[in-house]
Amino acid sequence: MHHGSEYLMINTYESDSVMSKVYETYARSALEYSNDDDSHLPSHGEVYVPSSLEQYFIKNLDNLGYDSVDDPDTCNIYKDPNITTPSIHAQLIEYSGFLDTYENATKNFEPIPDLLKEIQTSNSHDVCKTARLDPNIDDIRAFFPGNNLCSTQSGFIEPLLPPMRHHGICTNVRAHLFDMNYLVHDFEAMCRKLKPTSKRILIDMGASLLFHAAGDVAPVQPVVNLINLYKKFGFHFDHIYGFEVTPFEAEKVYKKLLTKEYMASYHWINVGVTKNKKGKLNPLHSIVKQYSEDDLIIVKLDIDTASIEVSLAHQLLQDKDNVYHKLIDQFYFEHHVHQKELAPFWKLSMEGTIKDSFKLFHGLRKKGIPTHFWP
Repeated sequence: MHHGSEYLMINTYESDSVMSKVYETYARSALEYSNDDDSHLPSHGEVYVPSSLEQYFIKNLDNLGYDSVDDPDTCNIYKDPNITTPSIHAQLIEYSGFLDTYENATKNFEPIPDLLKEIQTSNSHDVCKTARLDPNIDDIRAFFPGNNLCSTQSGFIEPLLPPMRHHGICTNVRAHLFDMNYLVHDFEAMCRKLKPTSKRILIDMGASLLFHAAGDVAPVQPVVNLINLYKKFGFHFDHIYGFEVTPFEAEKVYKKLLTKEYMASYHWINVGVTKNKKGKLNPLHSIVKQYSEDDLIIVKLDIDTASIEVSLAHQLLQDKDNVYHKLIDQFYFEHHVHQKELAPFWKLSMEGTIKDSFKLFHGLRKKGIPTHFWP
C-alpha cells in the first residue's frame, strides 16, 4: 500500500471505493490527453496558472487560522470536511489518490539516458517524449484529472497545499517527514526547454553529503533523492554547488562522503551563504547570474537560519534586476513557520505564519519561478 492509499483508509471515505474511482478517472483521462502533440505545455505568454485547490487556500488563509503564530493545525482539513467545505474536502481526498497513482508511476519508471546528449546529437527534442511517465500519454495532467495541477513555464507542478509537505505526516509524521512524493515534476516540458549548449546546474544551500543510507540514524538526504530523481528522468547535472556552514574535513569529504560519480561535477563550498545582495557568498548573485536563460538552473534553500534564507527568498521575489524569473527553473525552499505538525522538529527556528509562507511561495510562482515546499 502506497502512502496516499494508506492515508485514505484513515478518513471517513471507504478506501476501496475511493481508489477505484481514482483509477477509473485516470483511465478516462489517459484517453482524453493521449493526442501526441505539445498543446498541453504552457503557452509562451503564460507565467503561472494556479489550480483550483491552491486558489481556494490562497483566498482563505485568514479563515483557516493560518495567520496565527500559535502553531495552527494543518492536518484537520483532511479529517473534517467542515474545516473547509465538503466540496474542497472531497477534492483533497481525491487529489491524495491521484498523487498516489503518480507516485507509483514515478517509482516504476525505468531510468532513461542523458537527454541533453541526445538533443546535442540529433538537434531535435523528440527524445523528450521518453521522459513521459507513460509512453502512451503525452500529458501529465492525465494523472491528475480536472484542474488539479498548476501551470508554469517549466511545465506542470503540484498545488501549494497544507501541510506544506507530504500529507502522510498527518498520520505518521516520522515516516513521512522527508517524503518527497508530493512534489510533481513535468520532466518532458523541462526537457523541451533545453538547448544543445545548455548547462544543468544545481545550487544546494544547506548541503548534505550523505549519499548513502546508514539506517534510521542517517537516511539518504532529500537533496540526494532529488539528484537521483532528475538523473532517472535523464537530467545529469553538470555542476552541483554545495554550500554548508558545518565544518567538514576535506579528506573525509573527498575520500569517504563524495562518491566517484560526482567528483567531476560537485563543488563543495564549506562556508555559509550570505544575504548580502552583492556578496560572493550569495549564490543568487555570484553563481545564478553567471548562467543564461538557456541553462537549467535548480535552486534548493534549507539552511535553518530564517534571517538569511527568508531574505534570500525575498530577493528572488523582489528581483531588482529582473533576471531571476528568467534563469531559475525550479526553486525548493523549507520555510520554517509556525505550524503544529512540524513544531516538534522546527522548534525555535519557526518564524512567521503559514499565511506568510503561502503568500511568499504563491508570489514567487506568479513571478515566474516554479517554487515548492521542501521537506
